[in-house]
Amino acid sequence: MSKLTGKVTLDDTYYPGEDLYTDGEVEDELLEIVTNYPESAYNQVIAQKKDWAILYHLSHIRGNIVEWLPITKDDTVLEIGSGCGAVTGTLSDKAKKVDCIELSMKRSLINANRNRERDNITIKLGNFQTVEENLTQQYDWITLIGVFEYAQGYIQSDAPYHDFLKKAASHLRPGGHLVVAIENRLGLKYFAGCTEDHTGGLFEGIEGYRNTKGIRTFSRPELEKIMEETGVSEYEFYYPYPDYKLPLSIYSDAYLPKLGELRTNKNNFDRKRLQVFDESQAFDGIIESGLFPQFSNSFLVIMKWGDNDE
Repeated sequence: MSKLTGKVTLDDTYYPGEDLYTDGEVEDELLEIVTNYPESAYNQVIAQKKDWAILYHLSHIRGNIVEWLPITKDDTVLEIGSGCGAVTGTLSDKAKKVDCIELSMKRSLINANRNRERDNITIKLGNFQTVEENLTQQYDWITLIGVFEYAQGYIQSDAPYHDFLKKAASHLRPGGHLVVAIENRLGLKYFAGCTEDHTGGLFEGIEGYRNTKGIRTFSRPELEKIMEETGVSEYEFYYPYPDYKLPLSIYSDAYLPKLGELRTNKNNFDRKRLQVFDESQAFDGIIESGLFPQFSNSFLVIMKWGDNDE
């Protein structure tokens, strides 16, 4: 059944009836904030609260990860795993129509309330695998922003990462693009003493997730292998800095960082960290050696499939 929150459509046809994951009480606080404050006041609220979860979900910097993409008002977008809507509003401002898939009712209400004045958003509640089976539309752009690493929870198969890409790509129009933003398992910050973003453990990704199930990030060669095995015909890597969550710059293979540019390395808002070495100096050595694409903290990858070519 569909209902409106402001001008946003919430479709709970495939909602299982309960939220299977949550960030706890902070989601109630987020819902209260987005209900009672305009978007223009979020930065003031963030400064007052001094809370990582509120910064993470409400900062306008989050939208930088998609703001630069050549999405136009002729394009439709499918946002898989829209969460609390950190990038939904940016996509909505650029596109003709945005359909979101999100499992959590609470997060969808946060998303809908913060974007209630935007009339081109539909949030489809339910597990991706269930909602996807009932999608009839094809899209110009599909985004997986901070979602691909959770493929084992979205897809029940022996090859969940491969199958996630295939299922998502099946809903692209000819010539369409799929966008993945994800941490680099071998990002420099993890060697320098930051804990793994999802597990909170030191060196967990670097050591191959020996103690972790259900979550996985990848190095660049690992991502390339998955794409090649999935039939991706074209892909481009981009490098959000400091990472894809709060990106202040986005580099590419055509424009890599210069010596001395990477100096924003100590903004570790969510957890305490070690300071094993000076990341700025290490990045300079990596840049000089031509290895930045291997040690970027995050990746953004734009993919196309051969059978989707125009």
